[in-house]
Amino acid sequence: MAPVTFHLSDRDVCPYSLSPWEPAEYPDILPLLSVLRGDFLCLPFGGQPNGPPHGETANGAWTRLDSNASSLRLLMEASDTGARVVKSLSTREGHHAIHIEHEISNLEGDFNYGTHPILDFSGLPDGTGRVTTSAFHNGSVYPGPFSNPADGETQALAEGAIFTDLREVPLAAGGTTDLTRYPARVGNDDLVMMAHGPVSSDHPFAWSAAVLDGYVWFSLKNPADFPCTLLWLSNGGRTAAPWNSRHIGRLGIEDVCSHFSDGVEKSRLNLLADQGVRTTRRFTRHETISLRNIHAVAAVPADFGAVASILPAGGDSIRLIGESGAEVLASIDWKFLT
Repeated sequence: MAPVTFHLSDRDVCPYSLSPWEPAEYPDILPLLSVLRGDFLCLPFGGQPNGPPHGETANGAWTRLDSNASSLRLLMEASDTGARVVKSLSTREGHHAIHIEHEISNLEGDFNYGTHPILDFSGLPDGTGRVTTSAFHNGSVYPGPFSNPADGETQALAEGAIFTDLREVPLAAGGTTDLTRYPARVGNDDLVMMAHGPVSSDHPFAWSAAVLDGYVWFSLKNPADFPCTLLWLSNGGRTAAPWNSRHIGRLGIEDVCSHFSDGVEKSRLNLLADQGVRTTRRFTRHETISLRNIHAVAAVPADFGAVASILPAGGDSIRLIGESGAEVLASIDWKFLT
């Protein structure tokens, strides 16, 4: 899903990343890399024994079921997992939002999965983009080398480090860094994961937000479906083709049920169970599971700062509260998530 243009009242904005290479430049590598952009469903998330990384749903061919001016429905019969997936994208008149639903059936067993929106911060001065999420009870850096030194790749964060605040995440070189400010730590690619708690009547969804140049992109989810959020901080740390150190200022804000990006087999080990973090979900062949997300944007004032909170404001709108105390109302059909 890219490019995507949101029509705000005073301008158009395109928050999703298009990689700095054309797919035709690398016809012999996996489509996941040659066509890396925007957002896509990963089923499973990461690697798998008998199929492409992130699954056929990430870069396979979809069949259009129906469409009109405000909606698109697509079908994939995935040969790697056997899943039947119906993808629906829809908009609402007057709302700057995309409602995303994946209905999954004919799938048997424990699988991990996730979304994969990649945003483009490359046009922003260092540290001026702001990144926040709703409250999380478990935050950690990828437990091992996320970037491969043998391939000339580099990372900045301390492997496996635990954190409770995105503003104070341990560095491999000592000290801490502020992950709420981006782009940052140029020449490195890093991965962190946060686990969110259940919803409540006051907080009926979990959220992630990125304040860019005068506007905020945000995503809403039900943490029962997507218990974790990954931040893939890709700022030039990968040197091999097609990256060639030019994937700069990109940020994946990925809602997942997975053990980081480690693939389906490692996720099935339930290594985070003692921390209360689910890394797979049980699917049964004759059951249809619906996974829903909302991606949206809203204009914000210059002094808004990072998003501190996103709360319902009636049945069809939400209130975004900035760290400055400024508030913005946005029309959002947030009940779509339930």
